[in-house]
Amino acid sequence: MKIGTMVQFHDISLLEGKLKRLKEFGLSSCQLSCWEPKLFTQENAQYIKALMKEYGIEVSAFWCGWEGPRIWDFYDGQLTLGLVPAEYRTARVKNLCDGADFAKELGITDVVTHMGFIPENPNDPNFAPLCVAVRTVAEHLKKNNQYLLFETGQETPVTMLRCFEKVGTDNLGVNLDTANLILYGKANPVDALDVFGRYVRNIHAKDGLYPTNGRELGQETAIGKGKVDFRSLFAKLRELGYDSWVTIEREIEEGSDAQTQDIRNSIVYLKQIIDEVYEK
Repeated sequence: MKIGTMVQFHDISLLEGKLKRLKEFGLSSCQLSCWEPKLFTQENAQYIKALMKEYGIEVSAFWCGWEGPRIWDFYDGQLTLGLVPAEYRTARVKNLCDGADFAKELGITDVVTHMGFIPENPNDPNFAPLCVAVRTVAEHLKKNNQYLLFETGQETPVTMLRCFEKVGTDNLGVNLDTANLILYGKANPVDALDVFGRYVRNIHAKDGLYPTNGRELGQETAIGKGKVDFRSLFAKLRELGYDSWVTIEREIEEGSDAQTQDIRNSIVYLKQIIDEVYEK
């Protein structure tokens, strides 16, 4: 089991400093994240490859963002996030395909994104067109020998599974964000593994609380302070044969003292649980 963190780049000149910080945590893996498709260039890919080699860092996945508005709530989120809104779909399919090609240049096989609030009703007129768009992206990635990973949260586990079945390609996977299922009020992450556990290829270790109103997501917390039962989670992952990446994500001010301390505490917390569970 390899513990890492998220490393975001919206300014390529800041990336080396972020990798130095990662090494200061005693870690050697990360998910690389970018929300700026204009940065998906061959020149940037070569620069990043050189940095990763210099610092001895493995990139477990590329978290690929897309253009256009994104509002993280239950109302406007339905209209702005992922491939669900038809008016942004074509541009975002291109963003994801371009991001996959960028990841291929980096030697990364797994590409992660949010698909949006996938309709829970399979008879919803937007469900089939969404699946066509996902299939377009998945088939592009398949040519690159890559996997397309759905980040959990905005859909129930069975809705995600239904989308996988409808899309029908064999290169779909799950990036299990342990907190998102709680923050969006969609599921308990431990029980969700009964539905899509066989598809999990990466994990965002994150914690949080359930929503307390119908408009806003629940509150993210430091790991160990929310509703995620990490011991039960890793016990079930062990049963499923998962022994791969664990990527810490703490979505407060990047580089702040608070984030740094929370990440350090999370490393200790997760290592202890993983060692206990996987030694049994």
